[in-house]
Amino acid sequence: MIKNILGRIFTVWGGLMFVGTLLIVAIPARAVDIYKEPKRTDIFIKLCRIWLNTFYILAGIRVIIKGKENFEKNKNYVVVCNHTSMMDVPLSSVGIPGANKTIAKIEMAKIPVFGIIYKRGSILLDRKSDSSRRDSYNKMKWVLEQGMHMCIYPEGTRNKTKEPLKAFQDGAFKLSFETKKPMIPTIITGTKKMLPSDKAFFFWPGKVTMTFLPAVDPNNFTSSGELKEHVFKLMWDEVKARG
Repeated sequence: MIKNILGRIFTVWGGLMFVGTLLIVAIPARAVDIYKEPKRTDIFIKLCRIWLNTFYILAGIRVIIKGKENFEKNKNYVVVCNHTSMMDVPLSSVGIPGANKTIAKIEMAKIPVFGIIYKRGSILLDRKSDSSRRDSYNKMKWVLEQGMHMCIYPEGTRNKTKEPLKAFQDGAFKLSFETKKPMIPTIITGTKKMLPSDKAFFFWPGKVTMTFLPAVDPNNFTSSGELKEHVFKLMWDEVKARG
């Protein structure tokens, strides 16, 4: 009972801190449009990093990033992450070193003010539209051609099950296999307890960890399906080991 009450108090405080810091960063976030890609996204991510790191401190969130050394200089990657909480996307956007974009559902872009940030850091996808899926895939290839990282959550939606991972969709692995861009499997822990999907209006401050595993070369596989199976096992074992 006490934890539920405190969780709601923390939710109000965290919400105020998120919105307050968001309002400050929204104007300069729009100003980055004067630059061309990939410089535009590089500046945008740096701006968001300042914003979210400030928010994390004010909201009582301690972020630990491990494995950045797996990103080689002057190389870009398809980054795949597990997904259990709405906290995962902002964490991955600023946690990935360098300019990057994240595949994200189009509905969130309609939120006032927040949509300004959301659209600039994402490749938007309407999951109900086949044409949107094709268009987003081509845009993800363009992101990689520009030298940026492309972040994808291969489970598609948040994992609300008790299993370490949901079944992976094909897109991320097809993208890596066709473009020959190496893939970095990534494990996020702590966000599910912090912002659980099974509790409404509940936030609990604490520690979250984002761990980048060694890169996987798609050239070592005969198909995108084989690549998917390999990465799934890597991530399954890692998530399970972390509890």
